[in-house]
Amino acid sequence: MKALIERIVKMRNPAFTLDPGLNSGAVIQMFWIQIFNILRGLSVMFFLRNPKGMLLGKRVSFFNLSKIQWGKFLRLGNDVYVSGLGRKGVEFGDNVSIGAFSRIIVSASMNDIGEQIKIGNNVGIGEFAYLGGAGGLEIGDECIAGQYLSCHPENHNYQNPDISIRHQGVSRKGIKIGKNCWIGSKVTILDGVEIGEGSILAAGSVITKSFPKNSIIAGVPAKLIKTRNYENESDYIGELLCRESL
Repeated sequence: MKALIERIVKMRNPAFTLDPGLNSGAVIQMFWIQIFNILRGLSVMFFLRNPKGMLLGKRVSFFNLSKIQWGKFLRLGNDVYVSGLGRKGVEFGDNVSIGAFSRIIVSASMNDIGEQIKIGNNVGIGEFAYLGGAGGLEIGDECIAGQYLSCHPENHNYQNPDISIRHQGVSRKGIKIGKNCWIGSKVTILDGVEIGEGSILAAGSVITKSFPKNSIIAGVPAKLIKTRNYENESDYIGELLCRESL
């Protein structure tokens, strides 16, 4: 049984191996959970869509399904909600995993529907994430994120004190997260931020500005802690200054 399950999982994750200490009862239970997830994934065939090995948890729901695209082996946990209400909708790459109770919502506004959410290949995001896409959200390949990731590519205008903030409209710049980033639990990323590839975002950080590749950042608001692959700090500072001058 273990060998069979390992072969099946390797179709989605070639590097996967079962821990030798895993007991048979847990393996069998997980096997049946995944079987039911696959069967639920087949439900998209009723909308004339190819599931491509999709695995759906309990009570997963879609809105505007025609604007939602996915690659092979998309896995959505229990109670995930995906809304494709946007100009380009939602696009999942291959082998994407979204944790339970997450919300993937391009826009909730019918009068200004926003742009898109694009998630690359081999991306894993933990439970209770909120990914907005009104101004555009892009997450690169191979990114991993802990629980409660929150991305908000939109800001409310507030300059006029004589008008209710909710009636002053919004501004949108978008968020872009490069490839191979590690995002800790409870990170919040605000509009206009671009994170370079290979960066690490410490748990609990609030990201209010952009950082080049291989940055390690933390804090509220987040600041540079150190870098990963630069030979010296001056090289990093030079790139940072160039980016901020654009």
